[in-house]
Amino acid sequence: MNRPEHTLRFLGGTETVTGSKYLIESGGKRVLVDCGLFQGYKALRERNREPFPIPPDTIDAVLLTHAHLDHSGYVPALVRDGFRGPIITTTGTAELCSILLPDSAHLLEEEASHAARKGYSKHNPPKPLYTIQDVEQALSQFRTANFDEVLDVVPGLKATFLPAGHILGAAQLHIDVAGTSLHFTGDMGRQHDPLMKPPREFEGADILITESTYGNRTHPNIEPEGELAPALKPVLERGGVVVIPAFAVGRTQGLMLHIWRLMDRGEIPRVPIYVNSPMAASATRMYHKHQEEHTIPVEEFESVYDVAHMVGTVEESKALNERHGPMIIIAASGMMTGGRVLHHLVAFGEDPNNAIVISGYQAGGTRGALLAEGATTLRIFGRDVPIRAEVIQLESMSGHADSVEIVEWMKRTPRAPKMTYVTHGEMDAADRMRFLISSELKWNVRAPEHGETIDLQHPQ
Repeated sequence: MNRPEHTLRFLGGTETVTGSKYLIESGGKRVLVDCGLFQGYKALRERNREPFPIPPDTIDAVLLTHAHLDHSGYVPALVRDGFRGPIITTTGTAELCSILLPDSAHLLEEEASHAARKGYSKHNPPKPLYTIQDVEQALSQFRTANFDEVLDVVPGLKATFLPAGHILGAAQLHIDVAGTSLHFTGDMGRQHDPLMKPPREFEGADILITESTYGNRTHPNIEPEGELAPALKPVLERGGVVVIPAFAVGRTQGLMLHIWRLMDRGEIPRVPIYVNSPMAASATRMYHKHQEEHTIPVEEFESVYDVAHMVGTVEESKALNERHGPMIIIAASGMMTGGRVLHHLVAFGEDPNNAIVISGYQAGGTRGALLAEGATTLRIFGRDVPIRAEVIQLESMSGHADSVEIVEWMKRTPRAPKMTYVTHGEMDAADRMRFLISSELKWNVRAPEHGETIDLQHPQ
């Protein structure tokens, strides 16, 4: 049987919510849509160390939907192994990658160094997945595009970035190749997000590739401030420390805004707020700069800066662990996979007077997922750390559309796709999303398997 000439291959983001990678091959050209890190379960993380399924130097271009590491974080490894083509994305995504990717390399190098000193790695000597030098080379290959600009990526393949909401620079990606149109949702934002403008409507495509992060659930009908106030107020009134692990991009800015509003209205005590993430500080400045993509007035941004202390140096970060409450610390990473928040969990997690507030989605196998499931110890820096602090899971802060919002977005399209593929979700979420699309819209739909290849001209 002859191999199809025009194909789409799922190299990540299937059967899991991380590692998004989709390879389009047509007319002898190869274009990779997203290039994310696998996160969470060890079996998934180990995929990051495996040889890439095709030689990276045979890829002609990479297109990134947005900057979160599960979509962009493998780029430096691809470059390290020989990819030298353009990495094309929106201006906002390129700017965020310029802080996210160096930070990722720094954490990987720091983790390898710490493991070498403490002797808890199975590798001898421990090596980071990639280095800051790999990141610098990768950043030199970035090229930016405007929303709605039709790009000739390679001969026979055109691509257009469309607003997706979600975070600064996030895009849906519409691709025309060999007479077939593909539409990638990327990570889909919400219709009534308190921070970002809503995603662009779906005008139709032959093949739709949709995310399904919240494919098996719906967000509660509650405003973030209505959920935050009763979570924070008792802890702060008893003099406790609130530690909020948060994604540096999007989630931290939303939290800063909501907490400032609650303090300004007197609904929670006015206490020190520390944003302990240089990356989040840089991202906040970028949100301030790109007013056209979100809904926060300039004057509110400036007011937030008046009450939130941006923690810069490692010394300042360590000094926080010696302070007493009441105070709020917002620190990356959001799933507690690394970063400064781990030191705060060690410092404050054992005291039942304190609280750990989980503010977003936690991929399976991460410390955040374990904590949300009721774990009373977390493995941090090679030892088991008791967690006696109150653990609070927020449900209203997600930057992802839920299953109902995605289906409603699909319903408004003027023409149904010939085939829909459900990706970027844990297996139960993807399967539930598949069922909803099939039962409510009567569309052809399924969840592809990892490594599967489909014929773009005869999708099944």
